[in-house]
Parts: sequence; C-alpha cells; structure tokens
Amino acid sequence: MVETADLKLLARRVLERDSARDTRRGGVSRGCLEQREPARQGLATVSEPGALVRAAYDRCLAALQERCPDLVDESCWQRTLEDGRQFLAQWADRARALGWTAQDLFGLPPVPEKPAPNYRRLSRYDGTGLAWQLRGRAVVALTEATAAIENPTGAINIYRKNNKPALGPIGDTFDDFR
Repeated sequence: MVETADLKLLARRVLERDSARDTRRGGVSRGCLEQREPARQGLATVSEPGALVRAAYDRCLAALQERCPDLVDESCWQRTLEDGRQFLAQWADRARALGWTAQDLFGLPPVPEKPAPNYRRLSRYDGTGLAWQLRGRAVVALTEATAAIENPTGAINIYRKNNKPALGPIGDTFDDFR
C-alpha cells in the first residue's frame, strides 16, 4: 500500500512537470496577464511585496461572503467560503508568488442570458476557480499552473488553472495563436 507522504511527493513531481510543460506551451492565459498588468506598471504603492494581490484575494472573499452568487447552491457557497479561508491561511503567499489571481481562486463562469431551468453554474469546470473545486479537501501542493488536491482516500486530483480540459487542446481556438 502506498503511503500518503509518497502520494504527496508524487503529486508535487507531477505538478512541477506539468507546470514546466504548460510554460513551454504558453500556458498563461490572456486574462491572467491582464489582471497582473496594474501591479507590474506600479500603479499602486504598497510597502509589502504582494500585499496588493493579497488584498485582492481578501476583497474577493469578502464580496463573496456578502451573498450567495446567482445559480449556486447555498450549501456549496458556504463550503467554498470555508475552503477559501483555509486555502488563504495556508497558501496565500505562495499563490501570490506563483501568479494566481483572485479570479483563478474564486472565479465563476458568467450566467447565460437565458439559462435553462436545469443550468448549474458550478458544472462549468473551465470557468470555476480553485476554491469552488475543493469541497472540503485540502491543497497539498501548488505550482504556477496547477494545484494538487488530496481526497479523503489519499488520492490526489490535479486542478489546472490554465489549459483546462473543457477548453480543449492548445490550438483549439484562435486565441492560442496570439
């Protein structure tokens, strides 16, 4: 039987490998670059490095606490709030250093203009942030492009910030050729 520590080590190695591959493929999405621009341009003066991004995480979580988002089950919303707090307590500095945005962590896909009666906003993996995917599980490793999530059984799931399967392979859209 494989020990949990061995699985975590394996997860970290897989994340490092995938992160390197995603970087070679140009895995940083345009939206992430646009969200990083203001900090790069020095539009805000902050005494502590990364405080601007951490503040964005905190503002996003505070806004999320105000009310349950449209077309999201209230129990999922409450669970995500708790998961978000726990994630930020443990991983905020590392996530900031690796370029994770508030959208990457707490984002939701937009609600369609005329959603079907059975539409579930959280069913869109390609537009859903990491915190919504945790569902009470812990992040055990984090890279620039991926997070390893440990299940209660000890199995590890990989969450991909960029190049999510629902978006298709590289070259699937014209945006990939910019």
